[in-house]
Order: sequence, then C-alpha cells, then structure tokens
Amino acid sequence: HPAGWPFIALFFAAAVVLGFLWEPLFWLGLVVTLWCAYFFRDPHRVTPTDPALVVSPCDGVVAAVHERVPPPELELGTQPLPCVGIFMNIFDVHVNRTPVAGQVQTLAYHKGQFLNASLDKASDLNERQSFRIETAAGRQVGIVQIAGLVARRIKAFVEAGRVLLPGERIGLIRFGSRCDVYLPEGVVPCVLPGQRAVAGETVIADLAGKQRKLEGRAD
Repeated sequence: HPAGWPFIALFFAAAVVLGFLWEPLFWLGLVVTLWCAYFFRDPHRVTPTDPALVVSPCDGVVAAVHERVPPPELELGTQPLPCVGIFMNIFDVHVNRTPVAGQVQTLAYHKGQFLNASLDKASDLNERQSFRIETAAGRQVGIVQIAGLVARRIKAFVEAGRVLLPGERIGLIRFGSRCDVYLPEGVVPCVLPGQRAVAGETVIADLAGKQRKLEGRAD
C-alpha cells in the first residue's frame, strides 16, 4: 500500500547509516526493511456481493465471538450486541476493508492505551477508530479499528458520508492490532474463536438471519 513507502524508505536509510558503523548491521537493517515492505502489502481480494453477507474486515485470527456493549461513539445503543473480534499479528495484512456495503454514518477517533490487542479489555481501553455503516436495507453495522501493543497509528481512508462498495479498503493500522465488528441484534456470527479470517472474503455473519449458532473443536 502507498502508505508504506515512507516507512520502507526510513528503514532502508537507517540500515545504510548503521552499515557505516558496522557492516553486519546493514544486513540486519535490510532484513527489517524487507519485513516492513511485506507488512504493507495490499493483495487483491474477491468479495461476495450479496448485501446480506458480512465479511471479515481484516486478516487474522478470530479472538472472540460474544455479545458486548459497543463503544458509545458508534451510537448503537447501550445494550450488548453480537461482536466478532479479530486479532492481527505483525505478519498479517493490515489494510482493513468494510465488512458490508453501505454509507458511513459515523467516523470517530478515541485516544487510549496500547495494551495487547488480543486481550478482550483492549476493545474498551485501547486507542481506536470507529465506523458505523448503514446498509441499503437500513441495517447498522459497527467496525472498530483498535491499536495494539506495537501499533501506534490508525489511518482512515474514508470520511463520514462516503458510500462504500463491498470489501472496499477503509483504513490501515500499523504494526499489530485488532478489529471488532458489531452486528445488529439477533444476528448470529458464523465464525468461531481460533478460526483464520481473510479480509474481504471470509463471511462472518448473514444479516438475513439464515445462520444458526456454530459449535466447533480445535485439532
């Protein structure tokens, strides 16, 4: 993604400077530069266009599937809603995509801490950026980008009022983080904790209500 080029250039320049001090440091810096380029990759994805489907906003592991009270800035009420939390490590793609097509009704930034994003309390305490998206059918879906232990910057690509296509890129979190998706009341998630998710492709819920609660096992 273009947002990565300044960091790649900075890492490479640091590698060159370190190389003047001691040659092995250049090769170490070059490895880190290559990792930085890998981190900012932005692969193409094939997103289902069924307006009832909710897709994963990010690559990563499903960390939690439960009901929780959404952040107040989402304006989704004070009652617990179905929520799917997905954790991204530093090797996952960090370009985030909209889980549903629709219009961005709310876009809000909240300062906070930088706890390990795999912890459930990170959803409440960490720095975050929240989107509330209204589908063409009037359903409200919330997505929250949450900074992690290493992440120190959340960047949005869209503004309030923007109409989004299915799986469109909406933002980027730098260096390890989490995304929470808040579903309308009564919608049952169709993923399980520990499952891998792919941004824009993995279906995590069906707004048409065709999904029943899943049970699973790890092997």
